[in-house]
Amino acid sequence: MTLHPEIAAVTDRVIERSKARRAAYLDLIRRERESGADRPKLGCANLAHAYAGTDEQRDLMTPANRMNIGIVTSYNDMLSAHATYYRYPEQMKIWALEAGATAQVAGGVPAMCDGVTQGYAGMELSLFSRDTIALSTGIALSHRVFEGAALLGICDKIVPGLLIGALRFGHLPMVMIPGGPMRSGLANKDKAAVRERYAEGKATREELLASEIAAYHGKGTCTFYGTANSNQMMMEAMGLHVPGAAFANPGTKLRQELTRAAVQRLADIGWNGNDYRPIGHVVDEKAIVNAAIVLLATGGSTNHLIHVPAFARAAGIVIDWDDFDRLSRAVPLLTRVYPNGSADVNGFEDAGGPPFVIRELLRGGLMHGDTLTIAEGGMHDYGRKPHIDDDKLVWHDLPAKSDDETIVRTLDAPFSPEGGFRILKGNLGRACIKVSAVERDRWTIEAPARVFADQSEVQTAFKAGELDRDVVVVVRFQGPKANGMPELHKLTPPLGVLQNRGFRVALVTDGRMSGASGKVPCAIHLSPEALGGGPIGKVRDGDIVRLDAEAGTLEALVDPAEWEAREQAVAPPAAEGTGRELFAMMRHHADEAELGASAMLAEAGL
Repeated sequence: MTLHPEIAAVTDRVIERSKARRAAYLDLIRRERESGADRPKLGCANLAHAYAGTDEQRDLMTPANRMNIGIVTSYNDMLSAHATYYRYPEQMKIWALEAGATAQVAGGVPAMCDGVTQGYAGMELSLFSRDTIALSTGIALSHRVFEGAALLGICDKIVPGLLIGALRFGHLPMVMIPGGPMRSGLANKDKAAVRERYAEGKATREELLASEIAAYHGKGTCTFYGTANSNQMMMEAMGLHVPGAAFANPGTKLRQELTRAAVQRLADIGWNGNDYRPIGHVVDEKAIVNAAIVLLATGGSTNHLIHVPAFARAAGIVIDWDDFDRLSRAVPLLTRVYPNGSADVNGFEDAGGPPFVIRELLRGGLMHGDTLTIAEGGMHDYGRKPHIDDDKLVWHDLPAKSDDETIVRTLDAPFSPEGGFRILKGNLGRACIKVSAVERDRWTIEAPARVFADQSEVQTAFKAGELDRDVVVVVRFQGPKANGMPELHKLTPPLGVLQNRGFRVALVTDGRMSGASGKVPCAIHLSPEALGGGPIGKVRDGDIVRLDAEAGTLEALVDPAEWEAREQAVAPPAAEGTGRELFAMMRHHADEAELGASAMLAEAGL
């Protein structure tokens, strides 16, 4: 199938814009590769230290004639998604030996849960945990005793952080290994209804807690299609998973065999083999565009308009929001998964899942099919679904239509001819909006502003009845430099209640909303941010603000002369406690959201 002209044009734009940086990156990994495997060159004392903790494999590792796989793991048992990794390393060592390789845990990376910190001080560390994870990945691989790496991570900042760190070792072959979603519990729409009732004072705390525990009830990722599960969709489209690995549940035979296949495939594409596939070549400009395309086609998380530019930069690639906007107008919406529909990711998987979406996009020329992947057959392998047949892992072709067309559809009958995102521009700056779950009659909101400095102030005003009207809620000083750009997910229930009451409501903020942002129009990631002079700092209570996703505009309808003369609002003092002061350097050096909101990448000149 011929590639869609707009996909080709955006890809050419990314390639041209990235030319110098990508060339420098490829030169770096070429030099690293040409320096040869490091283990034969290391001193005997250095090697002895590397082998000392692994008695059972030492004799096999000593000659340095086998591939040694470094496992970088985000395991902890406080996160349901990452608790699944508890026994992975010991299993992976056995599977590596089966493939003629060895494996060691190279290091661990921190993995925090936004679901736990949401609305509290710890959330201000969340975005910068991505940079910390990238640095930790770099430390894990810095010992240079590995000829490949397996990256164990799933959730919001963990996968982008692992990728950023891993791509700086781009001469090594690497595989991303997911753990899968928890089985379905309380339906997401029922959970959301309880949250809204609680926000109105119609449900008790005990009822709310019971609802939340019924929804988040076991090991695995949360079952809504937020940032964590959008991560897995993108890893499939970038060719970094074993095909179809994204949404097999933990504790199943299928999940185990997919992980075994990942380890053994890593050995196949290793350093000394005939099918060497380093991650720095797998993650190229086409792979980055593919990641953006599947995000749009599935109505995925807005957080990835920050994360994709960040990990692309680590590979010398520059993609911006205009690219996302152009792609979104060319790529149809093929799924309805909560919060964009009633089904969860288990329902999505049962209806066809990522393989169905990728198969359809390839069929329509809406995705690059000629990219290098870890799979032997390339991107087309990701359009087939894995199964266990006669105790063996096999892949089957999918039926022409999905098993549930309320969840997944073909290109011939999409939910929308366009993807889930728009970019907004105007005298308030540049912002993005997720429109895939917003009713079309609410794509344009024009109403008086009510301005706040944090989300707790919004909740107080809501409870006092001060927002029972048409209103554009403006929450500022929430950007990366101000307070680490926390998600403002606590705003979702009260804003949803106001909309249910018939009011025309929108949110405008230089902060983030969750990957679960839904039915209320939200202009988020507004850049430049308030701290440092962004125009959101000029908005006053009562100003008429117009958000127009149809036209792609975001404007304060204030006389231009008055607007120009206005002074910026005074920023609140930086908060302390819960370790926030330790991240002052990252806040100070962070760049804008569209560049990836990273201090580390900015200071590295990437």
